[in-house]
Amino acid sequence: MKTNRREFIKSMNWALAGIMGLLGFGSCKGTLEYGSPHADYTVKGKVVNKANGKPIEGIRVGYDGRGGVMYGPPPAPYGPKASVITNAKGEYKITDRFFPVKNQKLPVYVEDIDGTTNGLFQSETLQVDFSDAKHSGKSSHWYEGEYTVNLDVELTEIEPEIIID
Repeated sequence: MKTNRREFIKSMNWALAGIMGLLGFGSCKGTLEYGSPHADYTVKGKVVNKANGKPIEGIRVGYDGRGGVMYGPPPAPYGPKASVITNAKGEYKITDRFFPVKNQKLPVYVEDIDGTTNGLFQSETLQVDFSDAKHSGKSSHWYEGEYTVNLDVELTEIEPEIIID
């Protein structure tokens, strides 16, 4: 009697495997993808002196990894964020890759790093709104293209402290 049960179970297994193979349950079709959604975010513009409108050279502009509202997990503290130095015309362009930030803002810092060479200016952290950004680039799989915002920045000049010994 035991052999009949075993033979019955084996024959049922073979029959079910055959039916599932005919119906297409033997394999799942589809592309296996690893990663997460991301897009390139570009901020470009000009940094000028608020008092006289002249361009400022030597100002560092970059994405701030120190805080701010972002979609997704916060960036790792050891992960470098994009930054650039303004040229003689005060122009800059920074691009970095983030999780999509739909209708949210990314923090961008603007700081004078050359000391009194071109004047001394107050640092600022700006919240750049990408909700009306210009979209370009072809989206494919996880990549959503590039979003660009034009942002001109006016910095306030400050007087250097003079220390007399």
